[in-house]
Amino acid sequence: MMPRDTNPLGSIFGGVILSHIDSAGAIGARREVGRAGGSLPFLVTVAINRVEFHQPVMVGDVVSFKTRLVKMGKTSITMNVAVESERGTEILQVTEAEVVYVGINPHDRKPQPLLSDGKP
Repeated sequence: MMPRDTNPLGSIFGGVILSHIDSAGAIGARREVGRAGGSLPFLVTVAINRVEFHQPVMVGDVVSFKTRLVKMGKTSITMNVAVESERGTEILQVTEAEVVYVGINPHDRKPQPLLSDGKP
């Protein structure tokens, strides 16, 4: 992480971490839909159900975002995103979130099934 992303306390601003969580979760969600046999969907974020900031992220940390499928419905998919910071020789669990995405038709922006047969 870089100095431009710091808050007044010198740690990385939580909104920057949230932005990366949203991106990582969407990438993970697209992969999960593909693994389930669907075509890669257009996804929009509809909810961030829970975010827990366990420890601050500091300038110079190398941050990883690991995604895990929580559940897949007909048009929505929920992902858990775990955030780790590599600080020197330590790996720290710094943040965790649960994010919900909905597959949409990009032309009319209406929800559409994630899988062609409509089953989760």
